[in-house]
Amino acid sequence: MLYSIENETDIERLRRVALLQEAEIRHLLHRISRLSAELAKHGMNQGQLEIELKLLQEQLDRRTQALFGRSSEKRPHPPEAKEPKEKQPQTGHGPREQLALPVVEVIHDLDEPDRICGVCGGVLGELPEQFEESEEIDVIERSYRLVRHKRKKYVCRCGACVETALGPDKLIPGGRYSVDFALDVAVSKYADHMPLTRQVQIMRRQGLTVDSQTLWDQIEALARHLEPTRRALRDHILGQPVIGADETTWRLLDHRKSKSWWAWSITSPDAVVYHILDSRSQDAAKEVIGDYAGVVLADGYSAYEALRKSRAGPTFTQAHCWAHVRRKFFECLPHAPEAQEALDLIGKLYDVEREVNETCRDAEEPVRRAALQRARDERSRPIIKAFDEWCAAQRPLPKSGLGRAIAYYAELHSGLVRFLDHPDIPLDNNRTERGLRAVVVGRKNHYGSKSKRGTEVAALFYSLIESARLAGVEPKTYLKEAALRAIRNPGTATLPKDLLSKADAEAEDSSC
Repeated sequence: MLYSIENETDIERLRRVALLQEAEIRHLLHRISRLSAELAKHGMNQGQLEIELKLLQEQLDRRTQALFGRSSEKRPHPPEAKEPKEKQPQTGHGPREQLALPVVEVIHDLDEPDRICGVCGGVLGELPEQFEESEEIDVIERSYRLVRHKRKKYVCRCGACVETALGPDKLIPGGRYSVDFALDVAVSKYADHMPLTRQVQIMRRQGLTVDSQTLWDQIEALARHLEPTRRALRDHILGQPVIGADETTWRLLDHRKSKSWWAWSITSPDAVVYHILDSRSQDAAKEVIGDYAGVVLADGYSAYEALRKSRAGPTFTQAHCWAHVRRKFFECLPHAPEAQEALDLIGKLYDVEREVNETCRDAEEPVRRAALQRARDERSRPIIKAFDEWCAAQRPLPKSGLGRAIAYYAELHSGLVRFLDHPDIPLDNNRTERGLRAVVVGRKNHYGSKSKRGTEVAALFYSLIESARLAGVEPKTYLKEAALRAIRNPGTATLPKDLLSKADAEAEDSSC
């Protein structure tokens, strides 16, 4: 059941979810009570009724956990016996160094009446270069200004030639707002998740009268210049041997279209690109990954497998995520303590990956890949074999949590073990899931998009901003460089690595 959320607060939406969850819990409790009464009254099919009661109780506990429990998947570790240590006084972390802030010195002087000695009445003399020093972090409020550009004109004596000085770069010919203004609005909305209406209120307090439609016009014009960069980012990702893929819901705030849209994500180690589409179908998956023929790491969603099988030409290979397998066994742990052994085996797989990455932290990439492949052959393969044997030895109820976890693993087995033969395949798809956090936070703050063009602009800016962060480039710096290059030379695409290469070259020149 879908609800309109345009005018609902977070508390109202949470209340609706809680009421729906509570109704489902009451339904499960009623069914448990009915089955218990039937068991006591008839005494027939006792074994089957007891099994169903057990499954219902497990479902009820899962619903209660989802509604009231913690969302963390961390397992409690048994306390280790440690020798008592003498408690040290807490000193705190102390002031942090603020190396990026400019330093301004302010000298405070004594007033004339205070320069008199309180004992003898003499005049106090200044101690040269003697100060009591302290520091404080201050803020300068952001302000807006109206810049009037005057472009000088030059004319030849013959009167046949008139030249005018160049003006500033413009998003829109004759536009009134600067490129920096549009960049600030875009970063505030898509990096800091601040809706345009909230920005309008802040600007009004700072003396600028503007409306949200004007702000939208600026970021939409900026997006048109940056579209070649988004396409280049997508091509860069689809050129990698392994990509991650995932999707989450999005909202189109159009009263005529009430169904949810979907934000699709594809990632590589240094970039991410989003597509916001109106479905989660096989056709949508095809639009996202195109003719890609490498390895796609994803969860068990069927659209990827259906797309892979439907291709007539070169197709991609599908790998699956061990974090999803771990989650299945973690969820059934309260009712199936034996699942602890499965979790321990999965933990050993992660130990192998972590130890190799720590050992080869400063090694060249070919060396790291070779070491990882060797560790997977020597250590991970026996763990997978032990995991398969453990699953085969279990006899859980098919509909129980443990039964579903084992069935999930068996269904995706070929994709889950594919990492053993390919050192570029990560053990899980957590990097892609982390990449969707910005989209989820943005969806929560401004509830989605008001139009189809709004979904395209949102996908573009989320792609560029999150790719800059992955590459270690400040997002606003990256957007400004990419925008200015595209304005001066239409069609120019700028990847985050281009800025890193430029910075390295400048550092090398300065050192010479």
